[in-house]
Amino acid sequence: MSATLDIAGSPRCGRKILATAVTSAILASALSVPARAQGIEEVIVTATKRAESVMDVPLAITAISGNTMRDANLDDVKDLIAYSPGITGNSKDSFIDYVSVRGILTNDFGIGGDPSVGIYKNDLYQGRNGAVVTSLYDIERAEVLRGPQGFLFGRGAISGAMSIYTVKPDFDGVHGYAEVDVGERGHLVTEGGINLPVSDSLAFRVAAYHSEEDGYSRNVRDGEKYITHDKDALRLSALFESGDLTVNFMAEYETRDQSGSIYMATGSGEGYDYLSEIYGDFGFPMKDNDLDSDMFLGNRDGGDIYSYGLRIDYDMPFATFSSITGYRDHDFDYAEDFDGLPLIINAYAQEQSGDYFEQEFRLVSNSDGPLNWYAGASFYQEDIEATFSQAMSEDFFCSAYFAYYETTCEDLFAYYKDYAAYYPDGEYVQYFLDYFGTFDWEGSANGAMIDRNRAHGKYKGYAAYIDLSYDFNEQWDASVGVRYTYDEKDFSNLVLPSNSPVLGTRAALGFTTPQGPVKASDDWDEITPRAILNYHPSDDTLVFASVTWGYKSGGFNTFGLTPPAEFGITEAVSPEYRPAGFDPENSLSYEIGYKGVLGDSTRITANAFYYEYEDLQASYYDGALFYAENVGQVDGWGFEGTLTQNLGEYLDLNLGLAWFDSEGKDVQKICGNTDDCEGAAIPWAPEWSGFATLDAHTEFMDGELFGLLAYNFQTEQYGGWEPNSQELDGWGELQFTAGYRGERWSLAAYVDNVTDEYYYDGVSNGDSVYPAHFFGPSRPRTFGVKVGFSTD
Repeated sequence: MSATLDIAGSPRCGRKILATAVTSAILASALSVPARAQGIEEVIVTATKRAESVMDVPLAITAISGNTMRDANLDDVKDLIAYSPGITGNSKDSFIDYVSVRGILTNDFGIGGDPSVGIYKNDLYQGRNGAVVTSLYDIERAEVLRGPQGFLFGRGAISGAMSIYTVKPDFDGVHGYAEVDVGERGHLVTEGGINLPVSDSLAFRVAAYHSEEDGYSRNVRDGEKYITHDKDALRLSALFESGDLTVNFMAEYETRDQSGSIYMATGSGEGYDYLSEIYGDFGFPMKDNDLDSDMFLGNRDGGDIYSYGLRIDYDMPFATFSSITGYRDHDFDYAEDFDGLPLIINAYAQEQSGDYFEQEFRLVSNSDGPLNWYAGASFYQEDIEATFSQAMSEDFFCSAYFAYYETTCEDLFAYYKDYAAYYPDGEYVQYFLDYFGTFDWEGSANGAMIDRNRAHGKYKGYAAYIDLSYDFNEQWDASVGVRYTYDEKDFSNLVLPSNSPVLGTRAALGFTTPQGPVKASDDWDEITPRAILNYHPSDDTLVFASVTWGYKSGGFNTFGLTPPAEFGITEAVSPEYRPAGFDPENSLSYEIGYKGVLGDSTRITANAFYYEYEDLQASYYDGALFYAENVGQVDGWGFEGTLTQNLGEYLDLNLGLAWFDSEGKDVQKICGNTDDCEGAAIPWAPEWSGFATLDAHTEFMDGELFGLLAYNFQTEQYGGWEPNSQELDGWGELQFTAGYRGERWSLAAYVDNVTDEYYYDGVSNGDSVYPAHFFGPSRPRTFGVKVGFSTD
């Protein structure tokens, strides 16, 4: 599954020699027929700031080549999950809050917190929901790391990281490639890149990408098809080399116009049963890929993302100095029907814009002696603003949340007005008047109340880290490191005027800010160490043990207050009220691992881990109020392993398997302040997940015939921590590709989801009124053909 390279001699040779070899080999693999070596080839990564064999890196890491990404039809960075054991939660939108690394995910869809998983491109942090998910095209490789990552990037990540590296320019003349992929449902993907050297020291590379596909999920209300996309991207890269100086520049633009998430009621659960009593049965679950949804605020996931990166490397006698500068600007427009029913219960929309600047400085030693080290310091600054809209039918509110039977607000208010005239001291009369303020009904123009709030965050922070490695002898070495992190956040939340004259902000928020935004500021810092001990019983074997502390800063609830609002009544005025905050998360992770090459045909990795994750940042509802705060501790443990097996001259087998279990402690807040969830496992993390690929190849004419059979799977998940939660069945998806790859041309046919497996990305429990739902129906079986051309 990875870009490969044979390097003679010790895997601990000099950085510059290895870096040059890696670049040349990967470019050759990307643009021409790869020469197949006998036995297992060596995989080179740069996860530890030096180019070295993945088998010598004491980390849980998966390396995936750009070639493999194209062969496996991986569309965006989240698709790497399929071939990364221990990581689950892919979804068909631009959110990463469902991506789970060893059970840890970002349990907050607002803008007041930070992602748990870090996604990087050319070592530059890619940001948050709406900006972070970009397309995979003209990619050199990806390195997917599991566990806390505080020593590899300027911006740390507490659960894991996905690090993408694009193809760089070179000085080997003008060359390039192009590929066209055509499939069912209007599927069309075009990708290409061209290398343009202009002198012995300056070269450029231009790459472009387009992808589109019609939808496959039909709304029976209007016949519209959803889960469609249309994306375009362009990247310009430049390389300058002069003596010991290397400069890489990247400018990238991507625009997308696609569907938002699709939700479908499960047809069961307390909330669904309650609504069925009021409105009659809705007919859920529906047949495959059909939905019945009002889409009141629409369904869309649009974005424009501008990215710039500048890396300067200077080789000195004792170390290499690197300066890494990045800037990203994005606009994000999103809408979905969160409840998945033909009722306006919770239609959701988000309009967001923001920019992100980062600067990192590194020093990486060039020593050939037993002591090696690297150190870095970084700074970031983010300015982000988002307007959130959440809609609910006024009549639905009056029926489901107040009357408990189907009615209209007009009839309900008329009833209480007449009742109060005859029985002024009657039961609930004063309660009704205190809650609504009037007996005279006046509705909105569109029959729905739309709660809108504008959140604005200004964030900055800096970090510094150092890692020291020492070789005691040929068999034993160790590394120790420490990182200091500081984060500072200024956050404000303004509730915009309600469009519902009487009901006000009761669709979701439950409070107003009549005198302007409520504001809060806070800062946090932490020191997080790491220690690794390595044992090399032979040149082809590594056994390692590590202890790593992880950290993620605190933040603010985009939809809540401190002190908590009295729903539907509170007028929040500073300084009495402020946005609700939450504290940092901390983790302590222990890991032991094995990496070994057996003979010429087998490569094995295996690692077991245990972590204690404290002050878990979680989102949950308490009645109608939404909270995002720290809820307790999770202990997690598991196993991950991979096998690469050469099955002779024509076949290669790759296997990956992960097992995970966990236990929640002191998580009463997310279960109605009861002990019902104590000891429960993380519900969204499947116990088992994994993949298998069989790669066939044989020489034919001037090229090769090839085939790829790929399968990935996961076991069941659950919609919440509570006992008897909604269950999402496990699933497995099979893919097949076969074709011919010649010196210049390639032709391949493929089938995605060969067995037409129907499944969902995730599930949610709902509550006593809100229906449980599935989200993200799977893409059906898809046939397609690819044609490629290379100038090499």
